[in-house]
Amino acid sequence: MKYNKLLVLASVTAMLGTTVAGCSGNTNNNQQAGGTDNKKAPAQEIRINLSAEPPAIDSSIATTNPSFTILAAVNEGLYRLDAEGKPQPGLAAKLPEISPDGLVYTITLRDGLTWADGAPLKASDFVWAFQRTLDPATKAKYATMLSWIKDGAALNKAKPEEVEAKKAALGVKAKDDKTLVITLEKPVSFFTEQLANPLFFPQKPDFVKAQGDKNGADADKIIGAGPFKMEKWDHEQQIVLVKNDKYWDAANVKLNKVTINVVKDPNTSLNMYDTNQVDLTILRGEQFNAFKGKPDLTLKKEFVTGYLMFHNSKFPAFANAKIRQALSMAVDRKSFNDVVNGGSSTPSTGLVPVVVLDGNKQEFRKVAGDTQPAFDVAKAKQLLAEGLKELNMTSLPKFKLTADDNEGAKKTIEFVQAQWKQNLGVDVEGEPLPFPLRVKNMQENNFEALFALWGADYNDPMSFLDLWLSDNKSFNYVAYNSKAYDDLVKGADKEVDFVKRSKMLVDAEKQLMADLPISPVYFRMTPYAKKPNVEGLILPPKSQEWELKWVSIK
Repeated sequence: MKYNKLLVLASVTAMLGTTVAGCSGNTNNNQQAGGTDNKKAPAQEIRINLSAEPPAIDSSIATTNPSFTILAAVNEGLYRLDAEGKPQPGLAAKLPEISPDGLVYTITLRDGLTWADGAPLKASDFVWAFQRTLDPATKAKYATMLSWIKDGAALNKAKPEEVEAKKAALGVKAKDDKTLVITLEKPVSFFTEQLANPLFFPQKPDFVKAQGDKNGADADKIIGAGPFKMEKWDHEQQIVLVKNDKYWDAANVKLNKVTINVVKDPNTSLNMYDTNQVDLTILRGEQFNAFKGKPDLTLKKEFVTGYLMFHNSKFPAFANAKIRQALSMAVDRKSFNDVVNGGSSTPSTGLVPVVVLDGNKQEFRKVAGDTQPAFDVAKAKQLLAEGLKELNMTSLPKFKLTADDNEGAKKTIEFVQAQWKQNLGVDVEGEPLPFPLRVKNMQENNFEALFALWGADYNDPMSFLDLWLSDNKSFNYVAYNSKAYDDLVKGADKEVDFVKRSKMLVDAEKQLMADLPISPVYFRMTPYAKKPNVEGLILPPKSQEWELKWVSIK
């Protein structure tokens, strides 16, 4: 069963909203990277605003979009996804040879691969990386994805004295320096695509060992084999990437420099775009409307859902289903999308977003219909009263609603606070936190209610539904425990009949939306402002914010 990384990014979303400045669209300032004039070619540099400081750039422990985005720039896997989301050979010389039973993948690496420091990159670097991620001592949140590999789960659950033997038994072998053989526990139809995910990137053993627990924490503690390398990381301010001349495809990488600014304030971010200080930035809230019809507007379709989480042990009243249902039904999701997102996204009707398929070549939302209870103030008040009575309480104690500390996340807190106060008379304390601290608190179950986002790693409902299994210790932060739900999800994981599997997944979502340990709010579509002379940019629907390998400045 694959458990997914948490894309808990209120900080890099389109859920943001403030006042709008106009779009200048001026790209003729030759003092700026990306500018043009009639006498010389434009500098092959791009400047991007990102509203969250990435946690450690370590492919074993990364769980968020900012980290995965930078990882994909400074390192590479066997494959890299193109604009159509299809895997193209990366460090691999060609697509894998797959055994008739779908279990064994034989992959040949390119000739002459090196790390950014010029040291040879070998097939064994993939083996070591996979073993490190699965080693229980690494405490990798995402290790369960590698449990698709034969004996991966056994390694991840091994006792200290068993680890080395389990590593040796793992179904990934370096046949020689250029040949990697991966054996799976069961066929996974999208496994080649998944090999492009940063979790499957190689790692340089001697370098990682030398960094210890600081691996990936600073520019000088990061090494990869990708199109770029990190030159500078001023935390909470700026990351600078430069072209990696040791990259196997360096001749086709046009960008020489990438400057990534950490900018939390949406007005500041847009002003930087309007004054040609940056070439790409997310549009927040009402900013989206100001860019409609302009050539700068670029929409990113995503496999992402934003939702509220209710921790039923940190705040015992949340253990009562009627309390959770009342809070969920008291939030007007359409108004939220209009006010906070500027109308750029879609109000939720369940957990799994639109455009995600059901595993049977149908769109899941069309098959499942609306599984989430509709906005209904009267019903919410009734459920709250019934829940309080069951708890022998006269009112709901004050609790905290946590989110990121950027402007959009603050607006999310304010909107939900107002809805719960106005519609239920419930007082809530807002707790905006810096992104890394919010993620840390969430992962340590140190919250009461929290706004988060989840982005799928592959196009299937399972990428959203297996998060809430009772035994998912990596991502079931609300400690949801339902045997009925577990049976449906685990049954679907084993089901080979795609029609039956789809129905089980639909029924699982219905169960989740009846219990509401989490309350979806919207399905995200992120609008960006992009200078028209930036070409070749890919905005992937999953895992990354942007893909820079093929970008050029015209």
